[in-house]
Amino acid sequence: MEGIKKYMPYLCILGAGTSWGFMGLFSKIILAGGYSSFTVVLIRNFGALLVLTLLFLIFDRGVFKIQLKHLPIFAFTGIISVYLFGICYFTGIKYHSAAVASVLLYTAPGFVILGSRFVWKVPITKKRLLALMMTVFGCICISGALAGEFSTTALGFALGIGSSITYASYSVVSPFALKHYPSMTCTYYTFVFAGLASLFTLLDVEEMQGIIADPKMLASGIAFVFLSTVIPYILYTRGLSRVDPGKASIMVSVEPVVAAIAGALFLAEPITLMVALGIACVLAAVVILK
Repeated sequence: MEGIKKYMPYLCILGAGTSWGFMGLFSKIILAGGYSSFTVVLIRNFGALLVLTLLFLIFDRGVFKIQLKHLPIFAFTGIISVYLFGICYFTGIKYHSAAVASVLLYTAPGFVILGSRFVWKVPITKKRLLALMMTVFGCICISGALAGEFSTTALGFALGIGSSITYASYSVVSPFALKHYPSMTCTYYTFVFAGLASLFTLLDVEEMQGIIADPKMLASGIAFVFLSTVIPYILYTRGLSRVDPGKASIMVSVEPVVAAIAGALFLAEPITLMVALGIACVLAAVVILK
């Protein structure tokens, strides 16, 4: 039992990465239906807020108790780390391929390691740098960027790096809140701000009505909220309360591994030798950090 408890934070982080690995699958279905990236962001964030509010109203109302002086922390993680990340990532896909978006996003562990060094004084070890290089190389292999033309626009590149930095900021800033509150409270108030901010992206009410009226889109939206948003953020924030940000950000990079496998199973996307090499590199990086 003690052994399981010791590794539980790491299992939570790996579970979060696994759940996030399905984000591309569900978002691709919605975007392929002709819906905008802003609608995807709204479904993800406001949908998660509604689900979390209902869950905590039923099971744990103590989650809602916070001090007003800590609201700026949650405003940052909600608006910058979640809301702005979604805008950058899903809009960036319009200007370059999903492969390019993936490569740019998975520079995030590097930003986390640098941010953790300056904010939390976490040392940058040789083992961590090796795991980081293996992770980035593995993600590049999985994305397929080495097999084709790696091209983007200036705006696309800016959005891609923006998605990486905002994604990384959650791992660096959340520990400030975790010093005062349990992980569930931190997750909830992050989505209070992310969900409310996402209402400003509701540019077309008819798009939301169309998703609700289409069984396939509605099912994808619900799965997107539960499997790729609520569950991974709860798991990752819980793991982050016991694991330093740099290590956590590298371990959660199992996400593209799961995405590749999900693509092969549900979208008939091939797993090439290069993809297999990338999967091996990412998994090896996780083992190095255990």
